[in-house]
Amino acid sequence: MKEYRVGVVGATGMVGQRFVSLLENHPWFHLAVVAASPRSAGKTYEEAVGSRWAMPTPMPEAAKKLVVLNAADVEAVASQVDFVFCAVDMKKDEIRALEEAYARAECPVVSNNSANRFTPDVPMVVPEINADHLEIIPAQRRRLGTKRGFIAVKSNCSLQSYVPAMHPLMEEFGVTKALVCTYQAISGAGKTFATWPEMVDNCIPYIGGEEEKSEQEPLKLWGHIEGDRIVSAASPAITAQCLRIPVSDGHMAAVFLSFANKPTKAQILDKWAKFAGPAQELNLPSAPKQFLHYFEEADRPQTRLDRDTEKGMAVCIGRLREDTQYDYKFVCLSHNTLRGAAGGGVLLAELLAAKGYFD
Repeated sequence: MKEYRVGVVGATGMVGQRFVSLLENHPWFHLAVVAASPRSAGKTYEEAVGSRWAMPTPMPEAAKKLVVLNAADVEAVASQVDFVFCAVDMKKDEIRALEEAYARAECPVVSNNSANRFTPDVPMVVPEINADHLEIIPAQRRRLGTKRGFIAVKSNCSLQSYVPAMHPLMEEFGVTKALVCTYQAISGAGKTFATWPEMVDNCIPYIGGEEEKSEQEPLKLWGHIEGDRIVSAASPAITAQCLRIPVSDGHMAAVFLSFANKPTKAQILDKWAKFAGPAQELNLPSAPKQFLHYFEEADRPQTRLDRDTEKGMAVCIGRLREDTQYDYKFVCLSHNTLRGAAGGGVLLAELLAAKGYFD
């Protein structure tokens, strides 16, 4: 695989920092540009981030001295890279305009943002689940009038925990409805306990927009390409409730499922154990060897113990049992800034690279 020059747009924020951290020593991607708001532009990356570096590992030495560019100076950034990761904190209409500007400048965009997730010809991809949606990119390029430029996005961080567990059960057993309660870490809001002391010993039963995303985005993942657009699936019916809990990293989900053809517990466990997708088949650098890990212990998965499974790129599942109202219930866990955010973005970029979309 050739080496690609990469930019991170929105590099000073928490997800941007995670992208910078993950790109250190990446075998395919070389961090060439960091870009952020005008107040950071002109400073070195080390100066711009300062004491706000929130990653568990030190800032990569190669990133420290990079001079931050203005993210709005699209031509300056695009001229120095083969593609960009986008993790900006802006209004949705501004994000859509910025990402489209990069795409029109013939710079592919791999976005962590939600602004373009429901743009009909923008693929929203979890590499193990719907890699085929990348086939919409030629239609998007026709709309944009580009040869190389396009936008691809990853899905919301919370549904990275439960959708992968549901997916292997869909075709044979027919999931008809799902009830999901998510318990989400503060890093999902771009916070640490130092910057959000109100979260210590606290639980907030509301995360703006999160429940709608949790109910609607899975249906786009399970949708299909029809002409020049992706059409969302009509089912299963999903209802969600999302809570912010005092955990640094790791989103947990309590999942309740009903089926058209109820499987046995052994059949569910077998589906989870054998499940793999294009990320594993292509042996992408960031892909977990075993995507879904099931724990037999009654008190697992646990956030502190299990969120870093397979470098934070696996999904952990436990407590599978029959339910009195639904057919089955279980608990899932994923690392929200790795599998759920920047790590999922890097994995998506690896899939795009492996399939030649950056060439």
